[in-house]
Amino acid sequence: MLDARALDSFGQERLDPAVITQIAHESAAVVVRTGRARRDPDLTRRLVALVDEIGLSTVAELWAGRPARSLPGALWRLYAIREWVRRDGEGASRDYRDGLAYAQVSGAIAGVGSPPGPQEVTELADAVLTGVFDGDLSGALDRAAAFCRVVSAGRASRDDATPVESLHVPGLAGGAGQVATMADDLAACARLWRQESLD
Repeated sequence: MLDARALDSFGQERLDPAVITQIAHESAAVVVRTGRARRDPDLTRRLVALVDEIGLSTVAELWAGRPARSLPGALWRLYAIREWVRRDGEGASRDYRDGLAYAQVSGAIAGVGSPPGPQEVTELADAVLTGVFDGDLSGALDRAAAFCRVVSAGRASRDDATPVESLHVPGLAGGAGQVATMADDLAACARLWRQESLD
């Protein structure tokens, strides 16, 4: 008999990569479709707090391996941003504040409250995910992209000597260039959603 850990490992090692891809894309579509169809504030709150319920590692297993310019890739990045600002609100708000002087237009699009402190960046992350389920998904992705552009500018304004809280999230644990790439990917996802081709 296999214990739970061995059974999970056994199953993962034997799953066809095509099945894993299908599961990732279908689960992302179901989460978004369910949230958007129900228009239920309680359901929206639960979906925004999905990582709180099932853990970041579970979300990563589902979606982190998918391309950045896909629905599961975009959802992974949005949940990762939320988790980062919740765990390191001081660092996130510092990066954001430092970048505002260099990315004012992106700051206006992101819409972080003023002055941008830990509470304000956390509220933005929750608002972005709320927008995925009960607002304009492309607008939510554009806001997240703008937030990342400001954070990238903030990190670039320093010499990247400031330590970044390690969350092992692609794009967020690195320097300005990696966060800028995340911004580009999220903006591309917003365009794809408007074209009805984000899957």
